[in-house]
Amino acid sequence: MENGCCSTDHAHEHSGEGWKLFLPALISLVLLVSGLLLDFMPTNWFEGTVRVIWYTAAYLPVGIPVLKAATHSIKNGDFFSEFFLMGIATIGAFAIGEYPEGVTVMLFYSVGEAFQEMAVKRAKSNIRALLDQRPDEVSILRNGEIISIKAQNAALGDIILLKAGEKLGLDGELLTERAAFNTSALTGESKPDTKKQGETVLAGMINLNTVSQVRVTARYQDSKLSKILALVQDAAARKAPTELFIRKFARIYTPIVVFLAVGICLLPALFVDDYLFRDWLYRALIFLVISCPCALVISIPLGYFGGIGAASRHGILVKGGNFLDILARTRHVLLDKTGTLTEGVFRVRDLVIQPGSPDILPLVNALESHSTHPVATAIREYVGAPDPAIPLESIEEIPGYGMRAITAGKELLAGNFRLMDKCGVVYDVNPASIPYTTIAFALDGAFSGYMTLSDVLKPDAATAIRRLREAGIETTLLSGDKTQVALQVAKELGIKQAYGDLLPEDKVKRIAEIRTNKGAVAFVGDGVNDAPAIALSDVGIAMGGLGSDAAIETADVVIQDDNPARIPMAIQIGKSTRRVVWQNIGLAFGVKALVLILGAGGLATLWEAVFADVGVALLAILNATRIHARSDF
Repeated sequence: MENGCCSTDHAHEHSGEGWKLFLPALISLVLLVSGLLLDFMPTNWFEGTVRVIWYTAAYLPVGIPVLKAATHSIKNGDFFSEFFLMGIATIGAFAIGEYPEGVTVMLFYSVGEAFQEMAVKRAKSNIRALLDQRPDEVSILRNGEIISIKAQNAALGDIILLKAGEKLGLDGELLTERAAFNTSALTGESKPDTKKQGETVLAGMINLNTVSQVRVTARYQDSKLSKILALVQDAAARKAPTELFIRKFARIYTPIVVFLAVGICLLPALFVDDYLFRDWLYRALIFLVISCPCALVISIPLGYFGGIGAASRHGILVKGGNFLDILARTRHVLLDKTGTLTEGVFRVRDLVIQPGSPDILPLVNALESHSTHPVATAIREYVGAPDPAIPLESIEEIPGYGMRAITAGKELLAGNFRLMDKCGVVYDVNPASIPYTTIAFALDGAFSGYMTLSDVLKPDAATAIRRLREAGIETTLLSGDKTQVALQVAKELGIKQAYGDLLPEDKVKRIAEIRTNKGAVAFVGDGVNDAPAIALSDVGIAMGGLGSDAAIETADVVIQDDNPARIPMAIQIGKSTRRVVWQNIGLAFGVKALVLILGAGGLATLWEAVFADVGVALLAILNATRIHARSDF
């Protein structure tokens, strides 16, 4: 019922806005049609001043907004705007007595603008409706009573009581033993997601089958959904190179065509024997109407916005049209392993403790509880809940190595064998002989043992690599994990190149090398240690479900459900968007060039000029909106 009500409200909202947008055009149309009928009727009163006033009344509802916009543009230094071109062309038509054509040009332009505004509003509304799924109020359990409060007034630690079918208003931790959620609003994934006690649940998820309790862990404005909404709103402001080029082009192109129009009007007087100012002014006005760059200036950004909307609908957040362009020309994708291609859910396989070593597992468990890395979760599941009484000081997470802290005055280390080397710990193990992820321990400078862990591939990882390969895109695995593990995962997935034992700075170096040799590259990661690599790549892609905030905020593209199959999908959306944008550019230039030549030669009327301007703009807009409607990426 909730979704249905929302849909109805949006429909009423759009219909109401649409009626208001087209009201001036409807008034103008009625007066224009009436005037044309009176022109064909044998009436004596509809002529002279009465006829001028009638068509002026038809012109004003659609003409005044354009003339106001032209005045505003001139005040801001933009003299040769599309509004100025439409104003001078239609006023000129009135000046030579072509009243119906002057009204028709402005009427068609007004209708085109209304359709453009509707398309943009609908695209923005669709994106917002897909993302902003939070209820205004939440039910809070306090002192044994259930009270309803505004979601933005909920405090950290509050317990939300979520009934079956209700949407969660804030991010939190699930207190109920198990609950199934519909996460499609956030991830684009229709399959229900079962969460267990202690797992994170996000604002916008719908509780499916049981009453659940959720402890609030982030304020309303700090929820992941709030950040995604803010990023979507900002995305339209980040212009693609194509869009920036067209706007710069229009600033040069428009004054040129204005001066050409003046030349078309006046210069023939020097060369044509039967020169008639009225005829050549009419040709110049046609030239001006045709030359309006509105089809380019409006439909191109709308194309990019359609691409951003289509990506959002599939659970992919693209932070700007410029990144769609880069995705379209990406030829090499570099991928992190853990959390990107693998589930990031480790299980402890073997535990090896040095003879005579102290009981170090509780200490390691307490230390790892301060990390968000999947390895820490695996250790906690293996050992049990960490002991809060264990004293830990100076806790430090060293990206690419592991963790370090002081306990009872002794240094505690837990990480890979590179950490042991870095801290001067001597061990009698050959790390190269262990084909699994390994965590080594040391206390007070003495090696205490190690445990091995293994991860599993994500179900769609192989599909993602295959689709990238079919699209002619190279893939490389860059992992901080052991080289043997990285090579084994690459072999299973069909990735030709793989590098392991990489620190964050090593990943950055590899990306720099590949960019030099291969051109535009994308890097996909999820952890804090991936943030530098994400920032350096031409387009950084972060896994947004399990990914760290640092990676998500640094990234240019965020995959909300951690599904690697979204990677080739994002590239395909980028290519489709770029294709539509260039189709619009070709359509606009082709039609305009043809009618400009016909107009300058006196073979086109204002009616052809209207089609070349408003008609092409409408066709380009309809073409642009196709991207958002597609579901076959």
